[in-house]
Amino acid sequence: MLNITDKSVEERITPILRLGFRPFFLFGGFYSIIAIGIWVYAFQYGQPSQLKVPALWWHVHEMFFGFAMAIVAGFLLTAVQNWTGVNGTKDKWLAVIVTLWTLPRVLFWTDTPLWITSSVESLFLALVAYEISFRVMKTKGYRNLIFLPFFVLAIVANFASYATIKGMPPFPSNAVWQAMLWWFVLLISIMGGRVIPFFTARRFNFEKPTPLLWLDTIANVPLALLFVLSFFPLTNLQMSPVIMLFAAVTQMVRWLRWQPWKTVKEPLVWSLHLTYVCIPVGLSIKGLVGLNLISNGLYVSHNMLHIIAIGTIGGLILSMISRVTMGHTGRMIYQGPSMWLAFIAIVFAAIVRGFGVSFWPQHIMMMVNIAGGLWVLAFSLFVLKFGTMLLKPRADGHPG
Repeated sequence: MLNITDKSVEERITPILRLGFRPFFLFGGFYSIIAIGIWVYAFQYGQPSQLKVPALWWHVHEMFFGFAMAIVAGFLLTAVQNWTGVNGTKDKWLAVIVTLWTLPRVLFWTDTPLWITSSVESLFLALVAYEISFRVMKTKGYRNLIFLPFFVLAIVANFASYATIKGMPPFPSNAVWQAMLWWFVLLISIMGGRVIPFFTARRFNFEKPTPLLWLDTIANVPLALLFVLSFFPLTNLQMSPVIMLFAAVTQMVRWLRWQPWKTVKEPLVWSLHLTYVCIPVGLSIKGLVGLNLISNGLYVSHNMLHIIAIGTIGGLILSMISRVTMGHTGRMIYQGPSMWLAFIAIVFAAIVRGFGVSFWPQHIMMMVNIAGGLWVLAFSLFVLKFGTMLLKPRADGHPG
């Protein structure tokens, strides 16, 4: 049973601060619309005069540490209550954590020294890690302590990201960006391996495939290696293609075991599978490029990162926040607003930005505009259809 305070106390809390998914899903989704809009403008017209950091650095940093990290925080701060039965982060303390996430998004547009902005952002990450870890430790659910090293690595990468602006570390910003891409892919692989086959089997009433520890291990360890190798560019260039192809095969085997072909009638399930398969697809292409089996290597390789960044990270986030919002606001999960158009839009955004720009570079401006527009459409549909749910009490009257 959840260790929840009495209902009268809960009802005095502003609904948006009753559990972590509420503010972070709403603000994270809305911020992604703004951030992509600004980036599309900057891509065509150059550095915004008010922005105090390089526009490209800001774009990548904000999609990882701004948008995606907000969703990760919201998801874990909510899930840990279910894992442990300990009351989740809420009310004023949740407001403090949300404020710490918000401040760096604003400070980039001011003359605030970068050491202050980076410290505030790292404090946000540290507090999220603390909120998860102390609940796990309290209930001795040590299996879920796996998320603590994830946040330690994110804090280190965050400081490194800021330092690259000043040219301080012996690696470029691109190294940190690639490392964080694999950070998110590894996190998605671990969490996806838990929830996607479970959701699929439960929705379509068949037996969930038995998890294979050896398969999960050989699928996930290469992703951890890619994270580490990102900080060693020359070694990465030599070793990563083979690692990527190996990871692509093992990830594809996992995905096929989850029986994606049975999901075509339910958007909240097929969207999970469709976005997850972008992992082996993106890994395969990048691996083939690295082995010079696809021409125009570096250019194609860079753009193909967007298959994973948009298709997997953006797409799976969109699918999960739609599902979690329905469940945690006391509604029937599969009787919510139609989101199939949003799910299709985010996948097409990945295809246009990845394949379109790679093979028709002469139309790069148009492709970026289309991909950006599809992203904005997808997350605007989420904000419009689910925003009021996040701002109101649960439909079933329960706390949370």
